[in-house]
Amino acid sequence: MKKRYNHKKLEPKIYQKWENSGYFNPDNLPDVTEDSYSIVLPPPNITGSLHMGHALNATIQDILIRKKRMAGYEAEWLPGIDHAGIATQNKVEEKLKKEGKTRFDLGREKFLEEVWKWKEDTAEKIFNQFRKMGVSCDWSRQRFTMDEGYEKSVQEAFKQYQEKGWLYQKKRVVNWCPRCGTTLSDLELEFEEKESHLWYIKYPLAENKDKYITVATTRPETLLGDTAIAISPGDKKYSDFVNKKVILPLTEEEIPVVEHHLVESDFGTGAVKVTPAHDYNDYIIGLEKDLDLKQVINEDGKMTGDIPERYQGLEVLEARKKIVDELKKKGFLVKTEDYTHQVPHCYRCDSRIEPIPLLQWFVDMDKLAAKARQAVEEGKIEFHPPRWKKVYFERLDNMRDWCISRQLWWGHKIPIEGDNDVLDTWFSSALWPFAGFGWPEKTADLKKFYPTNVVSTAPDILHLWVTRMIFSGLEFMDEIPFNEVLFHPTIFTRNGRRMSKSLGTGIDPLELIDQYGADATRFGLMWQTTYGRQDIRFTEEDIMMGEKFGTKIWNVARFILMQADKVKLEKLDLSNINNDDFVEKLNEMAKNFDQHIENYEFSKATHLIYDFFWDNFASGYLEKQKDIVYGDKASEKEKQKTVNTLAYVLVTSLKLLHPVMPYLTEEIYSKLPLKKKKEFLMIEDWPVK
Repeated sequence: MKKRYNHKKLEPKIYQKWENSGYFNPDNLPDVTEDSYSIVLPPPNITGSLHMGHALNATIQDILIRKKRMAGYEAEWLPGIDHAGIATQNKVEEKLKKEGKTRFDLGREKFLEEVWKWKEDTAEKIFNQFRKMGVSCDWSRQRFTMDEGYEKSVQEAFKQYQEKGWLYQKKRVVNWCPRCGTTLSDLELEFEEKESHLWYIKYPLAENKDKYITVATTRPETLLGDTAIAISPGDKKYSDFVNKKVILPLTEEEIPVVEHHLVESDFGTGAVKVTPAHDYNDYIIGLEKDLDLKQVINEDGKMTGDIPERYQGLEVLEARKKIVDELKKKGFLVKTEDYTHQVPHCYRCDSRIEPIPLLQWFVDMDKLAAKARQAVEEGKIEFHPPRWKKVYFERLDNMRDWCISRQLWWGHKIPIEGDNDVLDTWFSSALWPFAGFGWPEKTADLKKFYPTNVVSTAPDILHLWVTRMIFSGLEFMDEIPFNEVLFHPTIFTRNGRRMSKSLGTGIDPLELIDQYGADATRFGLMWQTTYGRQDIRFTEEDIMMGEKFGTKIWNVARFILMQADKVKLEKLDLSNINNDDFVEKLNEMAKNFDQHIENYEFSKATHLIYDFFWDNFASGYLEKQKDIVYGDKASEKEKQKTVNTLAYVLVTSLKLLHPVMPYLTEEIYSKLPLKKKKEFLMIEDWPVK
């Protein structure tokens, strides 16, 4: 062994040997003694480089797969990438913008050619970034959510939903992004806290203009689309107004006063303006009260429709200012209050969402949500930590029908003739645990690896992805898609800020790997990954500590090899050892380490083996054994047995550490002259039975 471990030189070589061996593919594993164990990699978007969240999650999954592979399981880790409709289309449009073009300049066909080029350029880069992290995915089975076989899966899912009557097309108020030019589901909205105002506006009674109802609104511009005023049923302060009409300010139209349970009498003034075309709750009221769907904002975010000419074509915020000024001049504005509220934005481009009525495709969620709830209630799927079950149930109990059509060019076209819309990206990714293995064909892989064992993901896509995979698996496979869901923490900066390249707060995991090595990066991340913790305040010091730990392991291994030379041991015989108290302590540590990994307690596992190896072994037991090796009281056989014991502790520690620090441990293992040795540490026997 050389004096220093050179991660830049050795990691690429080691990975190439692993990949060439074919052992990432479970079909090629020797000595499989257990059942299959499978994980599907959450497919990253083809929108660029990986981030710290990818590094964290990839490390977690690699630890689980490597451990099971060593334990004799037929371990399959299916990799893939997601076409990411809206995100990828935005990226390619940004690229075209720099060239002074738009997608409309190219036309649909040429634009899609550009997107496919983007995919080809990006996909392999992403997979190679995963390789640098040391992940042992089965690259022979890698998938793309728009490859030919996956296309069939998506079409089959659409067809089956349609045949059951759970798919319908309807004009309904949806979330519209004027920038992206597409609908979004409720789960794709990001709410930003904005400082604004509440405008209190009076609506005079038609039969007696001295009487009026006052409503408070954050969106006075939608007043032009009001078709009613609603109050809470039985609200005594408005009893004189029920079933009568009020005057719509600025237009002099008469609109009815109705009662509806969605109105809370103790919120605001207890009366609300009803704009069925531009608010989902108002849309529900409008359906039940047979109100007109009067659209006054178009898909470009401008005022439109049957409104006074002076407002036509104005941007929404421009119209708001003009309407407020006019309300004030004409005496309809009672007062204005400062108000902070949550405003929905597009999760991809951050533009403000406009609710507008459009003809769209929807999946009826009633029965699907009930199935998804029952599976978790009955304990068929476990959540880690368990508290996320409550969040899961709350969303299922309040889930609206899923709008699955998107007005994009990139994506799976809706399989209806003449329909140019594409399907929501999450529609296809919801099929990932079984479509990835070849569904709807009855493949051998599907039989062997479905359901998968665990899905590891961030909590922020619980509803976007996890929930949808659950009901999709139950619907199309009649079986849960995975047994467990592991929610890992979200990585923030040291001071708690969101990691973002655009904000200048992002950290590139590949830069850490280049500086400290993949092993140190992985170890440092796991050191911080406490079970149940919602966030990690990232610190580079833990990565540096991982690098120092790796150096310590390397130096201990070199020392033991030198002792083997000193006592003339050509081969290290790990069956010829001193079964002393320390070996018992090692075995106990191994059992605890194994249990921590099984319980997804990665921080506990890394702390445990760090303390044992550095303090108990390197600084304690090994130092004491020097007296035997260097002294003249022990026989040569005793000295050899002592060195074998040191090697036994080292090799057992390497086996335990391998899933966390695969490169360093593999390199050391390759240098050890063991009497019984396998081709790779990667396929060695796990030390805990």
